[in-house]
Amino acid sequence: MKPRDFLWLASLLAVAAFIWLRDRSWISSPDEVLPLLAAPAVFLWLGAPWHGWRNEPASVNLRLWSVAVAIFLVGIVLEITLLLALGWTLAMWSWLQRQVPPGKNAVLRRLLMFPLLAFPWLALDLPSLGWWFRLSAAWSAAQLFHCLGLAVTREGTQIVVENFPVDVSAACAGLKVLQAMLVAGGLLAFVQLGRSRWYWPAVAMLPLIAWLANTLRVVMLSTVALTFGADAASGWFHEWGGWLVLMVMFGLCGLGFAFLGGTPVKSVQRK
Repeated sequence: MKPRDFLWLASLLAVAAFIWLRDRSWISSPDEVLPLLAAPAVFLWLGAPWHGWRNEPASVNLRLWSVAVAIFLVGIVLEITLLLALGWTLAMWSWLQRQVPPGKNAVLRRLLMFPLLAFPWLALDLPSLGWWFRLSAAWSAAQLFHCLGLAVTREGTQIVVENFPVDVSAACAGLKVLQAMLVAGGLLAFVQLGRSRWYWPAVAMLPLIAWLANTLRVVMLSTVALTFGADAASGWFHEWGGWLVLMVMFGLCGLGFAFLGGTPVKSVQRK
């Protein structure tokens, strides 16, 4: 790397810090920060080894960099964190693709989802997504209990099962589950399908899998509350029971990706 490359890297880090710190209202607990911190670490880990850097006359892809700046400026004007994150990711890629060996570009392109997930655009730009996660989880739980022959009524995110009220509260919004599933599921998809044409379809399925995991979490906690009382479903069980469901879904993802990986596919060369 040349001195000007260190200047590019320092500039990218400074802009990333600006995106993170411009609005800190989304930070309420450390576990909301961890998936974001994990995303760049996963990118660096899966992209290794980082050697064989080239010395291109131009330090960036100017066309891609111009597009990145335009997207970033639109994000500033509209105050959309997703556009800021997308602009930053494209700017980073406009520099990085000129530094690594040509044979590695195909691999790193498949890892660009992780820099994009390193910013809090889910929490800042899509707060209503948490509401829809809660509403759909409540509806699904009500339908399941109804199929089991239980008397169920629902109003919004409030369901009453056999005269027992169950509230799918804001803590069950599932955005933390979605962020963690996208990072962890993306890692698993790349490890198992990184050289396969099934990689992007697997990545596209991750939001649906995260929604299913959160819905199963709500159903499980509601079942425990109905069986053993509300106190049994709160406290440590509320937290660790939810993560247990996430781990089960993560394991099922692994089995599904392994099945896809066993089918004849077009390979992506990794050097």
